[in-house]
Amino acid sequence: MIPQQNDAPPDPSPLSGRDCLTLAEFSPAEANLILEEAAKTKFLQRSRISYRPLRGRTLAMVFQKPSNRTRVSFEVGMYQLGGHALYLNPDEIQLGKRETPYDTGRVLARYIDAIMVRTFDHEELEELAAAADVPVINGLSDDHHPCQALADLLTVREEFGGLEGVKISYVGDGNNVAHSLAIACALTGAELTIAHPPGHAPDPEIVALAGTLGAAPTLTEDPREAASGTHALYTDVWASMGQESEAEERRENFVPYRIDEEMMSLATDDAIFLHCLPAHRGEEVTAEVIDGPRSRVFDQAENRLHAQKALLYLLLG
Repeated sequence: MIPQQNDAPPDPSPLSGRDCLTLAEFSPAEANLILEEAAKTKFLQRSRISYRPLRGRTLAMVFQKPSNRTRVSFEVGMYQLGGHALYLNPDEIQLGKRETPYDTGRVLARYIDAIMVRTFDHEELEELAAAADVPVINGLSDDHHPCQALADLLTVREEFGGLEGVKISYVGDGNNVAHSLAIACALTGAELTIAHPPGHAPDPEIVALAGTLGAAPTLTEDPREAASGTHALYTDVWASMGQESEAEERRENFVPYRIDEEMMSLATDDAIFLHCLPAHRGEEVTAEVIDGPRSRVFDQAENRLHAQKALLYLLLG
């Protein structure tokens, strides 16, 4: 029986003290442990059961890129676990400008229990993590978005009862979301296909890395091929933050990759639509799809909270 209140210190976690920069730091068993803990955390919250194992712990949130979901989900999640989150905006901490990422990591680690970083340069994140002797979580970098991938797979897991053999098709730019999804699917047994416009394939080194962890994603330039028979059809904005100068060119070249009702009809009858948000209706997805009955985008957004709470609990436990 689950207790009605549990403020006692948790048992030591097998992931205690670890970083989460790409998800490739974890084994398949560890990745599935995070998802199991996320499901448990969600159940406890929905059941209004107090669960505050991180009382007295503090998370520093370093933002070089602004965000709605990342800030709110981490700040609320840390509060719900009994801890405190400290927001540090780009004017307060300018990685690599006011001081080196290495110095920032060493200083922050003297004050707090974990660091979440949302930034541009993934190498700066790695430098900070190498210096800090507390867990460091990648809230997003130009190369990886591991917290989003955990929320994605938690959503798919809830819908289909598991991940092994579930087909997920990502259609669009081979960006940080695609990279982390490739790693997460490799670790959990989901079968990923990435359909990308010419010249916008995911990083081949990350594709190869996924292959060493499980199975590399199938790559294609044909979005209809990717959509056929899939269980989850996923897309992202055509131009991410920092790619504004390419936005017009991408709007012209990415049109065949827009997900509409016709493309959704190629998927299985029980297929769902996913998007990490924010979305541009009429560009990468039509309003009929994202606001339709197959869309799970707001479940997916909520699951950022539960996946990140699980990660915080396990890394700080």
